[in-house]
Amino acid sequence: MAAKKTGVSTLKGSKRARQIAVAVLEALSGELGTTEAATQLGVSLSRYYQLETRALAGLLEAVEPRARGPQKTPEREVQTLLAENRQLQKELRRHQALLRAAHRSVGLPGNKEGAKHKRVRGKRGSRGKAVRQTLRRNPDTEEEKGNGTEERNAVADRSDRSEPAGS
Repeated sequence: MAAKKTGVSTLKGSKRARQIAVAVLEALSGELGTTEAATQLGVSLSRYYQLETRALAGLLEAVEPRARGPQKTPEREVQTLLAENRQLQKELRRHQALLRAAHRSVGLPGNKEGAKHKRVRGKRGSRGKAVRQTLRRNPDTEEEKGNGTEERNAVADRSDRSEPAGS
């Protein structure tokens, strides 16, 4: 593997970025004053100091020690997650096949792939039936205890139970 080229000739950047870098380096080395550097760049003195601070921050970041080995990047993270996803899908298909084989060997009915188990519920009673029974009762006769009202209500309840569900 060929060695990476280094040196001033390998520095890349736009013309404006190079002008700013030259002015900042000249001001830091004492060749130019900060006011002269700002004038040369065509910016105010406060803007020059902002540019100088950004340049020094970039310099410090560039000379920080780097971690060895491959670096984590968003692209590499995506590739890793996609590979893990493919592996898990493959494992899922394998386990589903094993489950189907186990069901066949035990004699359980086959479950079509993707079919959901439906919970079987009993029929719910309708509220209308209870309301209808309440309304059929005669309020005048209910107050009169012992006149066979309970017996009539019991007969009405039994007849409501025998009615078809659609009524």
